[in-house]
Amino acid sequence: MAETKYQVRATRCAHDSDDASVLAALRGITDPLTQAWAKLESARTIAIKINMVWPPERIRMTAGRRQELVDESVIRALFTLLRERTAAQIAVVDTSLEHDLHDLHFMDLLGEYGVSFVNANEAPARWADTPDGGTMFGRYFLPEAMLDADATISLATLKSHNFMGVTLCTKNLFGLCPVRRDNRPRHYFHHIVRLSYALPDLAAIMRPTLNIVDGLVAQSGVEWGGDPRITDCLLAGDHTLATDVCGATLMGNDPYGDFPTPPYRRDRNHLLVGAEKGWGPSSLDQIDFQHDLSLPVAQFDSNATDPPERVAAWHRSMNEQALHYAADPAPYLAQYPHEYILLQDGVVLWHGEWYGHGVSRRDLAAAKPDRAIWLKYVDPDETEAEHFEVYRHVLGGEC
Repeated sequence: MAETKYQVRATRCAHDSDDASVLAALRGITDPLTQAWAKLESARTIAIKINMVWPPERIRMTAGRRQELVDESVIRALFTLLRERTAAQIAVVDTSLEHDLHDLHFMDLLGEYGVSFVNANEAPARWADTPDGGTMFGRYFLPEAMLDADATISLATLKSHNFMGVTLCTKNLFGLCPVRRDNRPRHYFHHIVRLSYALPDLAAIMRPTLNIVDGLVAQSGVEWGGDPRITDCLLAGDHTLATDVCGATLMGNDPYGDFPTPPYRRDRNHLLVGAEKGWGPSSLDQIDFQHDLSLPVAQFDSNATDPPERVAAWHRSMNEQALHYAADPAPYLAQYPHEYILLQDGVVLWHGEWYGHGVSRRDLAAAKPDRAIWLKYVDPDETEAEHFEVYRHVLGGEC
């Protein structure tokens, strides 16, 4: 048996439990995570990323629980445990996507526990190097409140994801990327090929001390607007990728499956990418995973948004465009320095100083719907240190 390095616990917690029962269940699965608590209890500052930012009128409920976001009772339980066991300053760090901050509907809840909020779109941020050079980028622009915290926590929801198959504690960290001009736009990372590798990078930089998944109710199909599942469970672990491997297992998904096998219909499995890098367990045998559940807790899959033949064609052509640029970036550096370009078959279809929601790649590709369009920031210094060898690796079918 492979060496066990990680601890993960899960338990049944009925979706109609009261707050005291949710607290007891979370206490029961986090108490055994002694290494995580040792770091949390010695921390002066704790930063938490919670899957909770969303306009209040769009929050969907199932059986009295939040379907797509972490439920308030689970947040309360976590805050209670932290206040019992630490004297740290605690902050929730996330990005508001609305200029009027309308999606920050949880501020009163944080105030009850003396927890502050850091809006990553406005707070200080800096470039952070990815350990071992990273898998997709050598560095990322991230909020200092998260980077400088003595301990960090990822609190996520149990749900499927169109691009990544599953969205749990690792994907939750994607929300830390500031949405502002001195960073890359969200579309830059949420991109065929890139996202599967960027997510393990973010987990390696942040290294959450404690990872929790709210499975009181869950969602299948897609990350927003999917099909509800009542799953009656909570999950916690001391390592992000290991926790998510167990989360995918709870969902009945193969945590080490890969594109194009469902639920990884759209792209590579980021959990497998992290394991290949050596940043997480390569099998369930490496995880001390204990639970009292009947698995799977429900049926989950990702929605098929496009024919598999088209998705495969996008993968091939996306890799080809990236490698075309890498082979001779000089013409682009000369003509489009410090701009974003959309590249298809060696032709720049669009360029500009900021890539926002107003430019649809599907619309631009209308004449060639099976040929992907690659988005690149033309940086003479290549500050992000993109790993072009990833495209060569994926194109060669070695994954």
